[in-house]
Amino acid sequence: MFRPLLVVALGGLLLLDHRTGLIGTEGVAAVKLLVAAAAVALVAASPRLGPRALPSAAGLAGAASLGLSLFLTPAARSLTGSTASADAFGFTEPAALLTLLLLVALRGHRHGALVCVLVLQPAIVLRPLAAGVSDTGVFMALFLALATTAALGAGVARRLVLADRRHRAAAIRLEQRAEFARDLHDFVAHHVTGIVVQAQGALAIAGRRPELVPPALERIERAGSEALVSMRKMVGMLRGEGELPTAPSAGAAELRSLVERFSAEGGARAGLVLEGAFDDLPVEVGTTVHRVVMEALTNVRRHARDCAEVRVHAVRSDDRVTVRVVDDGRTPQPSGGGFGLRGLAERAGLVGGRFRAGPDAGGGWSVEAVLPVTPGACAVAPAASSAASSAAPSSEVAA
Repeated sequence: MFRPLLVVALGGLLLLDHRTGLIGTEGVAAVKLLVAAAAVALVAASPRLGPRALPSAAGLAGAASLGLSLFLTPAARSLTGSTASADAFGFTEPAALLTLLLLVALRGHRHGALVCVLVLQPAIVLRPLAAGVSDTGVFMALFLALATTAALGAGVARRLVLADRRHRAAAIRLEQRAEFARDLHDFVAHHVTGIVVQAQGALAIAGRRPELVPPALERIERAGSEALVSMRKMVGMLRGEGELPTAPSAGAAELRSLVERFSAEGGARAGLVLEGAFDDLPVEVGTTVHRVVMEALTNVRRHARDCAEVRVHAVRSDDRVTVRVVDDGRTPQPSGGGFGLRGLAERAGLVGGRFRAGPDAGGGWSVEAVLPVTPGACAVAPAASSAASSAAPSSEVAA
């Protein structure tokens, strides 16, 4: 809306210059009017010009104005015998050139913009001095010099602000993609592990209880379909085929369904105990709670031997959430090739929390995370690295 109003204002100035004789009434007045009209037309057409074409076109307009100023100098008029008024140049031409200078500084290509500025600035400033040095000419030249500096500074400042916004948006998109990559690992590993366990169970009972095989195959098919849907959706987002959502894919509210699916798919029984309110958790805390439980249950399927029961206990207090997952199976020593629990340690550290995974005092294996929920607690950067490094040795058993 602003640009059409600007073009209309410049057109009004052009008409005013012509009607009042501010650009002169004889000699090269028509040439001055043509140069001013060309600058106004270029301002009107600037939205259709790209970052390379705009500096080139603006540079040509500036070169035409600068050439006209040189033609109007006393030395040039004496050589050509012209008696045209050289000190009359009106308001339209400097206003249009200032606008072009601002637009070039704002969105012109870097190298082309630099050359264009070197042409436009002297073209704007030197026009009042074309007729020679006078008090009025010097005053106008100083005023236009300040105006060109202000326009150039405003354009560059706005350009830097927009560039910073783009960099921040790119960093946010990159962070979201990294988050979705972690989610992809968690979801797919969880579903695939369940498929493997159910397939092994179906194979074991196929000879003795063949009537139990079809339900197991149905659960395998359902889990595989869910894994494929999740994987296609997330991979599509990672490839830029859709907007990354700002809301989490799963949080603390999905803990009950997660535990129930784990029990329904066979193997160990899983029980969930929730103490406190989990509805108003910060996004980063809720998603971390869900990932801790999911990764722990996945590792129970993959690594815990002779496991009959898994206990999931989540407690919400005023300033923290404590989630603990304990199984009663026999877990082998760390193999040194996993990244799941190590990633959870890093994730807990990023929100200012603590993470531990290792043998439980009562037997079996335990995974525990303590996460702050108070404002500002998530900004503890040093805690992230220390928590991740301290938890790394006992995280090696992760998938």
